[in-house]
Amino acid sequence: MAAALALPLAACGGNDRPTTELQSAQINTIGVNAYLWRAALDTVSFAPLLQADSAGGVIVTDWYANPSNPGERVKLTITILDQDLRADALRVAATRQVSQTGTWVDAPVQAATVQKLEDIILTKARDLRRKAVAG
Repeated sequence: MAAALALPLAACGGNDRPTTELQSAQINTIGVNAYLWRAALDTVSFAPLLQADSAGGVIVTDWYANPSNPGERVKLTITILDQDLRADALRVAATRQVSQTGTWVDAPVQAATVQKLEDIILTKARDLRRKAVAG
């Protein structure tokens, strides 16, 4: 009788583990691409965070004013849209305000500023992936 009970348990303790053939960019425990997520957090680490939702892929900063230009402040929203490391899986939105007579007033953001942030995040994400694959 003891042998009959031990037989099913023997199948549970084997050393054979299934292997996966997933791309390293897709192996993560969050809802979006882990390299893009980490690169985005690193890129906006200069500003205080209001929200960081890894399942939904949304990072929102609080208002940040550069100490050398206190009359201007920015707020960033970064959205990661996919689990793949692709340029179209990333969206950056920026809001800018300037101080006019003590009141914050919305001001335009140059498209090149948003594009530069996207490029920085993508470059960091690719570097993180290269290091992970090589090491």
